[in-house]
Amino acid sequence: MRLTRRGRLVVLLAALAIVLCAGFFLGSVAVGTDEAGQAPATEIVMVEPGQSLWSIASELTDGGDVRTTMREIERLNALDSVALSAGQKLRVPVSND
Repeated sequence: MRLTRRGRLVVLLAALAIVLCAGFFLGSVAVGTDEAGQAPATEIVMVEPGQSLWSIASELTDGGDVRTTMREIERLNALDSVALSAGQKLRVPVSND
């Protein structure tokens, strides 16, 4: 049996649809446990005029990667961007001093 150009296209699209559906259903499985997780130790800081997320993260980071601390602050506060405003309260990881 020989497939025409149109037949090959139909087979390709059908295979692609099957793979996408399988990926969607297998990728949307939630993973969880019955045990409660440990909340990270945090503290609240108020953003001062002129402060940036980088400056706040660099104050908390002792010789570590400032970008990692920035990402953690973004995650803890569900920030969409790194833009901050004076007076904003941020939850930050507790520094290990």
